[in-house]
Amino acid sequence: MSKDQGTLLGHPKGLFLLFGTELWERFCFYGMRAILVLYLTEKTMNGGFGWTTKDALSLYATYTGLVYLTPLIGGWIADNFLGQRRCVMIGGVAMAAAQFVLALPNSVVGDSALHVFYAGLTLMIIGNGLFKANISTMVGDLYEEGDNRRDGAFTIFYMGINLGSLLAGIIAGTAVSIWGYKAGFATAGIGICIGLTLQMLFARRLLGRIGIEPAAKRDAAKNKSGKKEPLTKVERDRLKVIMIMGLFVVVFWAGFEQAGGLMNIYTQQYTDRVIGSFTVPTEWFQSLNPFFIITLAPVIASLWVKMGPKEPSSPIKFALALFFLAIGFLFMVGAAMEQGGDLSVKTSMLWLVGAYFFHTLGELCLSPNRFIYGDQTCTATFMFITNGCVVLVQRISKLPSRYHRLSHW
Repeated sequence: MSKDQGTLLGHPKGLFLLFGTELWERFCFYGMRAILVLYLTEKTMNGGFGWTTKDALSLYATYTGLVYLTPLIGGWIADNFLGQRRCVMIGGVAMAAAQFVLALPNSVVGDSALHVFYAGLTLMIIGNGLFKANISTMVGDLYEEGDNRRDGAFTIFYMGINLGSLLAGIIAGTAVSIWGYKAGFATAGIGICIGLTLQMLFARRLLGRIGIEPAAKRDAAKNKSGKKEPLTKVERDRLKVIMIMGLFVVVFWAGFEQAGGLMNIYTQQYTDRVIGSFTVPTEWFQSLNPFFIITLAPVIASLWVKMGPKEPSSPIKFALALFFLAIGFLFMVGAAMEQGGDLSVKTSMLWLVGAYFFHTLGELCLSPNRFIYGDQTCTATFMFITNGCVVLVQRISKLPSRYHRLSHW
């Protein structure tokens, strides 16, 4: 924990620095997520690659799987060599470079457009791997063990993620509508640059020494032997809890993450998005989930508090998450029934709104626990890697999406 740098709303000011940094990093990530599959499937004459839906979803699944596999590696690097702060900065720079590479005009990249595109994706994967697990770990490090403000801190941090996601779909989508897909990537790059600027200006003052020294080195210095000790029985049991939780998480996110791929394409091709004389950009629908998170999270949190000792246990919450996910997909079944097998029919956008609403209720039963579990079920030595594991099991579920087709609705 850093020395007292002052508080804001009862929390260390450093929390709000991390809140802002994560907000803009998620703006970058979700801005790209909102347009990636659409960019791949768009006709070349309109600035896209003209890929088939099958190929685009396959790449999307591979990309997102790798994006959340690499935090395991990034956590290990931070733990043993660089520390969290350096990893966050290096990762952020890589993500910014990725977006600006993707934003290069076709007149500049010429015949190398596909190679440049893959280079951008690679930088994004590396950058997110170094950034993602380490930024959330620093939130927990702001508090002493047993501090009852810690869970509230992760809730605030989680709201920053969703505020960034909300802005990303709207701003990146608007940029794409006006200037094209390259502008959407550039917008995402500008977002992460804002987050990096916040870190450079305020991290030393508000975070103190948090994230500077690698945890393994710090803990080894505390041991009489001067070496890292093996996992204790308690630590092994805690990691088992993470793995068991992961079984529920994988199933949930396998369905939820169709939002960035299959549901995104369905929105563009088969949904009536016209309101009066205005056509709602496809990318804006990606902001429905964070909008519902921001509006519903206080309601759900208040409900848990009012239930007191009757509040559902975590396993029950995980089951509720899967139940709400299933209800959400029933709305997509309704959309398919409205089409009646005729793919030329455009369905009501209310089906999508309903699907995102119930998927969000499921996320609210599941996702906030991810950060808290990652923080509470490990010691400092394994903090970074454990957070990487939690993120990894969440995103292994991306892989099945490559086998889905629009006909599955």
